[in-house]
Amino acid sequence: MELKRVVITGLGALTPLGNNVDSFWNGLINGVSGCAPITRFDASKFKTRFACEVKNFNPEDHFERKEARKIDRYAQLAIVAASEAVLHSGIDLEKINRDRAGVIWGSGIGGLETFQQEVEAFAKGDGTPRFNPFFIPKMIADIAPGHISMKFGLRGPNFATVSACASSTHAIIDAFNYIRLGKADIIVSGGSEAAVNAAGVGGFNALQALSTRNDSPETASRPFDKDREGFVLGEGAASMILEEYNHAVARGATIYAEVVGGGLSADAHHITAPHPEGLGAMNVMKMALEDAYIEPTAIDYINVHGTSTPLGDVAETKAIQKVFGEHAYKLNISSTKSMTGHLLGAAGAVEALACVLAIRTGIVPPTINHFTDDPELDNKLNFTFNKAQKREIKYALTNTFGFGGHNASIIFKAFEK
Repeated sequence: MELKRVVITGLGALTPLGNNVDSFWNGLINGVSGCAPITRFDASKFKTRFACEVKNFNPEDHFERKEARKIDRYAQLAIVAASEAVLHSGIDLEKINRDRAGVIWGSGIGGLETFQQEVEAFAKGDGTPRFNPFFIPKMIADIAPGHISMKFGLRGPNFATVSACASSTHAIIDAFNYIRLGKADIIVSGGSEAAVNAAGVGGFNALQALSTRNDSPETASRPFDKDREGFVLGEGAASMILEEYNHAVARGATIYAEVVGGGLSADAHHITAPHPEGLGAMNVMKMALEDAYIEPTAIDYINVHGTSTPLGDVAETKAIQKVFGEHAYKLNISSTKSMTGHLLGAAGAVEALACVLAIRTGIVPPTINHFTDDPELDNKLNFTFNKAQKREIKYALTNTFGFGGHNASIIFKAFEK
């Protein structure tokens, strides 16, 4: 069968760098760190006392107070980001077939804060089970797409993808596939996460996964730097409207980029560590290139997973060099996690959004906080250190890799009729 073309017609963001797409992008290209001491709970006794939090977000600006109490923060962020994307797309909901419009959303954890609060309340009680009747609907990872579908009356495909840090990349790839196979016309996709709480920070501290650079939070996320020592936890959401090309043209939509390929693989190696030679990362990029029917030399920019961990950054760099060969030295590579922190299940959506905006504006966002070259890395590669660079970008690829060895890559293309 002939596959449909899939384009991006709307964008939304609620991130540590800003609470809409414009402020997020301005923060990225200006190399702003979204990291600061934690304000959402008392972290004074934790090994890590900083994170990339969403700033100045008041749920009551978006929801009635009674409604807000029924929705976990991760889903609140999802609804707000998706709402911006729908508005940005110019979709007239009264004129589309809402049976063919859906929501596919990613979150690695879901309502962790709700789970923590309910268990704490039970532990402090007398043993009588007094749980909030909204405990389960607030906590489950699939409730965000449910809320979005109900808000906009979208009756098409509706589900959540859960694959740790690859969750929202998988969501976007699923949305891409449903549309190109002719099973939907429009899908609201993306991801959200809200794990900046005691359980989230404490859990990742126990894994020794987080940076503990408490004396300099703004420089703690330093991908590809010799002195990197862990990732910085972030929170937020990003959304994009994927739409069948002819459907978008018929309604006069602005098209921001085209989705042309996706890859999926597993490391089959370790629950938290990447394959040391980047085998899964190498396979997933090859699959994405094959799916897009392009050669490695077509790619101009890679927004890497680049978490600022000692093992992960080396493995991903090895994989890029194996896949791209000599062309690796002609690429721009950057890790926007150096500014946003690691948004876990929302990371893929935020970084996909960065790719679309890089294509649209001809600006590659930087990898900030580079101070010392790492001798384990090939520093002839262009990691776009510390300052944004101007470049015409026809194809951009983004990588996300999750605990459990889940890998996903997407390729976006500058739109051409």
